[in-house]
This record gives sequence, C-alpha cells and structure tokens, in this order.
Amino acid sequence: MFGTTQSRNVVHRLNEKGYEAVFVGGAVRDFLLGKEPKDIDIATAATPDQVKTVFKNTIDLGTEHGTVLVIEGGEPIEVTTYRTEGTYSDHRRPDEVQFVTSLKEDLMRRDFTINSLALTLEGHVIDPFEGKKDLAEKTIRAVGYASERFSEDALRMIRAIRFVSVLDFNLECMTKDAITKLGNTVETLSTERIKKEFDKLFKGIASSRALKLMTETNLSSFVPLFPSDIESFIKCAPFQNELEGWCSLMIAGNYDASTVAKAYKLSNKERGFLQDVKLYYEIRKSRSYTIDDYYKADFAVLKIVEKLIGVLTDLEPLDESAISLSIEALPILSKHELAIRGEHLMKWTDKKPGRWIGEAITAIEQAVLHKRILNEQNAIKEWFSNEYKHKK
Repeated sequence: MFGTTQSRNVVHRLNEKGYEAVFVGGAVRDFLLGKEPKDIDIATAATPDQVKTVFKNTIDLGTEHGTVLVIEGGEPIEVTTYRTEGTYSDHRRPDEVQFVTSLKEDLMRRDFTINSLALTLEGHVIDPFEGKKDLAEKTIRAVGYASERFSEDALRMIRAIRFVSVLDFNLECMTKDAITKLGNTVETLSTERIKKEFDKLFKGIASSRALKLMTETNLSSFVPLFPSDIESFIKCAPFQNELEGWCSLMIAGNYDASTVAKAYKLSNKERGFLQDVKLYYEIRKSRSYTIDDYYKADFAVLKIVEKLIGVLTDLEPLDESAISLSIEALPILSKHELAIRGEHLMKWTDKKPGRWIGEAITAIEQAVLHKRILNEQNAIKEWFSNEYKHKK
C-alpha cells in the first residue's frame, strides 16, 4: 500500500468531494522501484481555492502555481492543481501557469518519463509516457521533446545526469544529444541550485558514469568549476558522501579550497573541511603523519585524504583502522581533557588571570600529548613548577 495514512486521507477526501486526486512524482517512481518513498506529493483537478474548502488546516505555498500545503494529522502534504505551463524566459520558472482538469496534460509538463507516473488511491498506475518501461529498462528519457523540457528549465540537464548517478540508469541518446546542444544554458542557473544537484550526484551509486557524462555532453564546461583531469576525478568515485565528492573535485582539479567554496557557494563549515583535506593531503604527499597531525586532524578528514592518496598517488594509503589506532593511542584528544584548568595555575603561582595562562596550558598540552608528563594533576604541577617555570 502506497503513502502514509494522512496522505491517503487527503486523496480520499478530495475524491469524496468529486475531485480527481492522485499521487505523483518521485515518490511514485521510488515505490515502483521497491524503495522507500519520500516527500509524497499529490496532484488534483481541484483548484487551490477548492482544496482549501475541503481542508481546514492549509498553508499557501504558491497558489499562483497551484500548490497548497495541507496539514493532515500533523503531517504536511503538498497538494498541487493539475496545470500546464507557458514559456520559460529565464530557463527556470514558467512565465505563466494555467490550471487544467486533465492529469495527462499535467504529467506532460514534467521532466522525465520515470517522474511522469501517477498512482491512484487503489494502486492503479497511470503511465501515459511509458515511464514504467523506462524504469524496467533503467533509462532516463525526457518527456516529449528533450530540447523543449531543457529549454524550460536548464537544471533538468544536470538532474538527468544526477539520476544516472543515483539510480544507476542510462541516459537515452536523444536526451543526451539535447543536453550536448543546450548545455550552455546551464550558465543561467543559480549556483545554489547546481550545488544541490551535485550534492545528490556525489552520493549516487554510479557517480563515476555521471561524471563521465558531464564531460561527454560538455556540460562540464558550463558549470561553475570542473576538473580538466576527468580521469583523476572519475578514479575518486564512488563517494561516501557529498563532502568527499567536493574534496575529490578540489584535489583532482588542483584547486584551492577557497576557489571551490567560492565557485559553488559552499558553507563556511564545508569550506573549512576542504581546507583541512587540502592541508593534510599536501602533508601526506611529503611525509608521514606526526602525533600533532593525528591530534589536530579530524578522523573524517584523514579518511578522505588517505582514499585520495591511494587513488591519485603512488603512496600506500593507511586504512581506517590504522588511523583509528593512531588517534586512540594519543594521551588526550583535546586540551579539554587535561587534568588541570587555569584556576589550578593561578593557585599554584598566586598570579592574576592573563595571557600567561593560555601560554602555559598550551605548553602543558604539548607536554602531555608527547608523553613527557602524565595527564595527572600532581605530575603536571611538578613539571609546571620545575621545568616550565624554570625555562620561562
């Protein structure tokens, strides 16, 4: 049985009031593929105003485009009126939307045949564009004329390649040809939209084929940044997560972290992660890790660095267990684990707070880290009183 109890209730109540309503979109596709459906959407012949008369608790998400958020049993469910769309001057949004009562007309405006499937409450699949056939044959095919679909929204070209990666499907030849011809229109898209698609592409099971398609269609020339050394980039796939994908793009392209972050508008957290990977990748190419490296670097950073070392250099990479053992062997994992605090130092010296406390704690941190003293109050006090103060 498809859908949550709440979403089924929404379809049932619309049907009960005489309005055709069906499940649509990616959730139907995933259901037919035997996957757990996400983000269940409903399409209906009812207008937004009519939807709001059926349900008491609704939120307007863009009634001019036909979408109403229905809150049913505490669950938010998007309900969109069947519609056709006019021209797309900006290659993203339709210049005009017209509500219709025909489900086929609504499905005709969608991007790919596998996303143009609908499912009734009784479980009947409505498939006017042979989406089920393409699912069975593992094919990404545009609905109708691919050039028209991509002219409407240029992001669909990147989405097509993203679906290749996520679903491990093939790109239908005419759809691929249209991407090759219209790839330059990707330059009209916002960076944020492109970045989201790459995040999903990087997490796909066939990301290596998707990256190859980016160059075969020449789409790689029109996205914000893409390595010219595609072979190195492909070698890095598959990726455990999107961050590994961005790090691989950076290293394969020999870019700085700031260059990648600026090109794709990465968050400060993502930028920082890439900076660390770049730093330790360069360190690892020249020497082995030191105690200080293991202390300062995040495990996730070193894990990605070692993968890239193994893929892109002749060096023997460390496996995850070796990294873990080296980190676990450290006396402390941060200065917060030290057995003393600033108040201990003030008590031992009768001195007032000041910059000297930070300097002393840093010195103690290094002494404990390098096992010159035990991480124990009396041992630290003795070292601080005899060696550190004496040297100062």
